[in-house]
Amino acid sequence: MGILDQFRLDNKVALITGAGRGIGAAIAKAYAEAGADVVLAARTEAQLQETAKAVEGFGRKALTVVTDVMQQDQLEQLVSKALETFGRIDILVNNAGGFPPKPMLKTSVEDFNAAFQFNVSTAFALSKLVIPKMVETAGGGSIVNISSIAGQEPSSFFTAYGTSKSALSFLTREMAQEFAPKVRVNAIAVGSTKTEALKTVLNDEIEKAMVELTPMARLGEVEDIAACALYLASPAASYLTGDIIGVNGGLNALNMKMPRAFD
Repeated sequence: MGILDQFRLDNKVALITGAGRGIGAAIAKAYAEAGADVVLAARTEAQLQETAKAVEGFGRKALTVVTDVMQQDQLEQLVSKALETFGRIDILVNNAGGFPPKPMLKTSVEDFNAAFQFNVSTAFALSKLVIPKMVETAGGGSIVNISSIAGQEPSSFFTAYGTSKSALSFLTREMAQEFAPKVRVNAIAVGSTKTEALKTVLNDEIEKAMVELTPMARLGEVEDIAACALYLASPAASYLTGDIIGVNGGLNALNMKMPRAFD
């Protein structure tokens, strides 16, 4: 087997949350191009169908399942439909998540708990459902969690999001220890990446300031994240587990300047 062959996912089945757009859609396309069939989960049917069309353009099969990852019964249905359709799950990408920057004193306890549930508990719940089936149907597999540099480097306004992503990164390391060698578990610490979520706060002035604070002198593209997710899911990374890979342009601090509480 040549080195490039080790990046192939031929005849594998990948389940990806948040797959309707942005990073999740880019990962789905990358996996399909590498030979995988893909189960696409998100809340918006139209976006899922758009991603499915791109997957099928690579000659692979796509199953779309409208899913709210905050609902346990919908996660159970997602896994059930994936197995009914493909008979196996080799790869899980826990990509769904998010929470806007917000001052801590204006973040309610309910907000904080919701951010934690969205960014950590959903990945825990879906991984718990998938891992036994992954081992049973495929003999093992790979989990890729989409974390954030906000979970590594502290900043004002990121108490909810940053803390929850930090927990996701540590959950990644915990699971990697528990499920090795059958199931590898890694995460990507994403930096500022051009997604629809970022575009809601981005203008020319803000983008210029963020680029100036980024060593690689640009913002990330979703394809940057997809390339790393492909590596982590592929046989090329067969000796890698429990790692948090930074795909963030070299940042060692957030590149968004936020005020302190009493400035």
